[in-house]
Order: sequence, then C-alpha cells, then structure tokens
Amino acid sequence: MRKAIQKKHVKKAILLLGLAMITGCTKETQRLSPLSSPDFSLADEMSEETLIPINPTAAITELEPGLSVVQLVGDQGFAQLLEEGGAASDQAVAQFLTRQLTSGSIGYQFPASGFGCSTLTVNDSQGQTLFGRNFDWQSCRALIVLSMPESGYASISMVNLDFITQSMGALSALLSDDLLARAAYYAPLDGMNEAGLAVSVNMIEDQATIEQARGQTDLTTTTAIRFLLNQAQDVPTALELLETLGLHASMGMMIHFAIADAQGNSVAVEYIDNEMVVTSTPILTNFYVASGPKQGIGSSQSHTRYEILNQRLDQKETLNMADVRDALESVSKHNFNEFESTEWSWVFNLATLEAQVYHRENYQSGYVCSLKTLHERKQP
Repeated sequence: MRKAIQKKHVKKAILLLGLAMITGCTKETQRLSPLSSPDFSLADEMSEETLIPINPTAAITELEPGLSVVQLVGDQGFAQLLEEGGAASDQAVAQFLTRQLTSGSIGYQFPASGFGCSTLTVNDSQGQTLFGRNFDWQSCRALIVLSMPESGYASISMVNLDFITQSMGALSALLSDDLLARAAYYAPLDGMNEAGLAVSVNMIEDQATIEQARGQTDLTTTTAIRFLLNQAQDVPTALELLETLGLHASMGMMIHFAIADAQGNSVAVEYIDNEMVVTSTPILTNFYVASGPKQGIGSSQSHTRYEILNQRLDQKETLNMADVRDALESVSKHNFNEFESTEWSWVFNLATLEAQVYHRENYQSGYVCSLKTLHERKQP
C-alpha cells in the first residue's frame, strides 16, 4: 500500500478530527487548496428538528414514501461468500445470491449511472467523533438495514433498492420483501457499526476502474462495505482488511471510500492504477484527494461542495450533531438547482453510536436509532 498524507499548515482553531485531543498524536490531515469561495454564513442555521425513533422489525416497514427500515438477524450467507473466495463482479454476487435466495435466475447489478456524495468527519465539544454523509441521486427507494450477525458487529446501513430491482425488470416482481431484504444485505452504500466505525462510498468521475487481481478474497464495492461493517472496529483494522481483498468496482465505476472511527481517525481510500492509496482527510466529495497526477480529478461541483464544508470547519472549533446536519444541508442538491436530490443524509456519533437520518432534504424532521440498543438485543 502506498500511503499519501500531505501535511499543511492549518489555523490554530481548526479541529481536523481533533486527532491530537483524542489520540495524543500530532498528525495533521490534508486540506486541499480552495478552487472557489462560496458565500454562506453559519448564522443562517435551521431551527430545532423533530427526530422520530426507529423501531425496526424483521418485516420491511415503510417510514415514509421512499424510505423503509428492516432488521436482519444473521449474516444472510455472507460468511459462505467469503469462504468461497468472494465475488469479483456484480454478476458473480448475483449468481451467489441466486443460489442463496431462490431456485430461479434472479440476481442484481448496479446501473451504470453516477452519484455524487459528500462526507464530513468532525469532533464535538466533548471530543466525540461525528460522521456526516449525503447520498445524492435520483429519486429512489431507500432501505435502512439494521444488521445483527451471529458473529461480527451489529450495524446500521442504507441501501438503494432501485440498484437491485431496476436492472431486473419484470423479474423484480418475483422477489418477496423477505428476499429483497436479504439481497439488500449485500448492497450497503454507507453505514456505522457498533464498534464506532463508519464507512461510505463516493463516486469519482474517471474513466479508470478498479480490478485488483490479488488477495484470496474478491469483493465488489458494496460487499466490501458489508465486510468492513461486520469485521472492522477501527480505521487501522479496516485498512488491513482492505489490503487482503481484491477489490472490483461495480459497473466499472471509479469510487473512493470514506472511513472514520471513534478514535478520531478519518481517511479516504482511493485506488490509483489498482493500488490502494490512503489519505487522511476530514472531508470527501467526488474528486481524488491523494497527492499525485490525479489529485483534483472529478466533478467540478464536488470541489464547490468540498470548499463549503472546508469553510464550516474553519469557522467553528467543534460541531455538534445539529451542526453536522446543517453542514450537510449546505451541500445538499437543492443548493445547486439540479434534477437530482440528496436522497438521504446520515449523522453518526461514533462514540455514543447514535444515528440520525434525514430523507430527501427534509432537515426539519428525521429519524433516530441507537446501535447500543441494537447491541443489547444481540446479547443472550
């Protein structure tokens, strides 16, 4: 692994994960030079929001149109996938799921469309690490998956169900809610586990792709996220696990991962010429952040979103969960007059394990869940 960490002088008041406060180290994180200077003020904040507790069951339950929740006990055959060496393509995952879930030829793949996302890792006034994430996409059906594997960490994650069903056409009608939920277990786009690890996938607009022919286990983009949520307790462990994999990009899409933990570590994991490159950064949007010839390549709007979030970090020493929500709102899609929307926004507290989620840019009313409660349900 080639580890790229660019050191840069930062303002005295800036937190940048608060690594010195939490871990006692003095490692600085990368801040790219601004490409634009958006005009916004922290004075324009939202009023107190309503948070509705999530009470998941084994059945898919609709919270509101386009957003549902389910609780899954067990690993849905994922351990067997790993024992068989994983899967090096969406088609291979589909074939495995076909054997696991049905006797017919039903599988899934990802549509060849791009998505834009933003992530932010900060500290609050108590030194707790917070992780925020926007998923920008067309209107879709989102499913919150609360996972309780027999061995491994409980987690909360989000799945775009349209990624599963749109490519199946008429065959999608053959999937019961139970089978759809089990298939969704293999397709998380972000999440947090009970050890306080958060992970998210963001797209990069680049013609290159990821096809690593190495490691004893091959995984695709989202099965790698499931792997990390199940097994990684912190960023160092997550990086060690990724090093053991041959990673393969779904539908050829170039992506990078944002990974953070309760100890205050926050990194971007990128794949350049099929080599894993790790960069410490509290912010990730949709362009390469690693030093080198590809740095900055990606969507132009993602640079604007990066700078908006950069300014948030510059203007406040610490952020609470409401501040992170407001930061995510400031880079949500309605600010850019686009047909896409920010389909969901997560705010995770990696210390208390509280997860707040906002659907389709309604930042006045959201949902809340505690992974500590989920952990208690796992205990005998």
